[in-house]
Amino acid sequence: MSTRTKAELFLLSLTVIWGSTFVLSKYLLESISPLICIAIRFAFATILFGVFFQRTAFAGPKSSWKKGGILGVLLFLGFASQTIGLQYTGASKSAFITAMMVVFTPIFQLIIERRAPKIGNVIGVLLVTLGLYFLTSPEGSEFNLGDGLNLFCAVTFALYIVYLDVFSKGSDAVHLTMAQFIVCTILGFASALSFETVRLTPTVGGGLTLLYLTVFATVIAIFVQNRYQKDTTPTRSVVIFSIEPVLALAAGFAYVLLGEVFGALGVFGGTLIVGGVLVSELSPG
Repeated sequence: MSTRTKAELFLLSLTVIWGSTFVLSKYLLESISPLICIAIRFAFATILFGVFFQRTAFAGPKSSWKKGGILGVLLFLGFASQTIGLQYTGASKSAFITAMMVVFTPIFQLIIERRAPKIGNVIGVLLVTLGLYFLTSPEGSEFNLGDGLNLFCAVTFALYIVYLDVFSKGSDAVHLTMAQFIVCTILGFASALSFETVRLTPTVGGGLTLLYLTVFATVIAIFVQNRYQKDTTPTRSVVIFSIEPVLALAAGFAYVLLGEVFGALGVFGGTLIVGGVLVSELSPG
């Protein structure tokens, strides 16, 4: 098995975890405010990661910590906008809009890495934009603050993927990951205390959900992405991140657990987004 194939299989496994996080985060927000949720989640992630990699987690050159710090800011902005946005929009719609990071990624590759987009990227942008309109149209459900925040999340995660490709070359994944966890923890607590009325109602269900999000969707998922994305390309990575399992799982979990149902135009819009994402990244040069 080639290095790239192995890396892509690891990244593919993350889609199952990420597909469930939308509805679980939506459920968790019933008992905890979004920013303090992120702060606690990354604080626990920092502790767990530090224990597991106690010999190497806090070592490394200053350059790795600087790069990890930049990635941490982008990661926090993405998580914060997505989590806050989930208060105002559905878990399923959040998953579809976040998938637009695949369309934004080639734009940032052109700006940052001087890689020109393919004609398929342009077609993908048009399809996704049209799909977003139908998904959030008045007949499907109006475009709201939550949708806008998730759109910002998609832009931020696209930047994160491109900069991770740049920074992970020659940097240790453990150091990059630990730096990101620490930055997200600090920014989480600082923003929670500054910008929101902290709300925390301890429940068994909420505790188990937070544990799942911390262990699987944070410690494992982010480290695996930091470790293996460098062995493939940003283009191939975002295709994996946006393929049908993520969207289907998110929509399926939302339907079963939250009772969210798309209208006919919403389903059509979601289909266009998936199609635009795939056309954008799978078309020939």
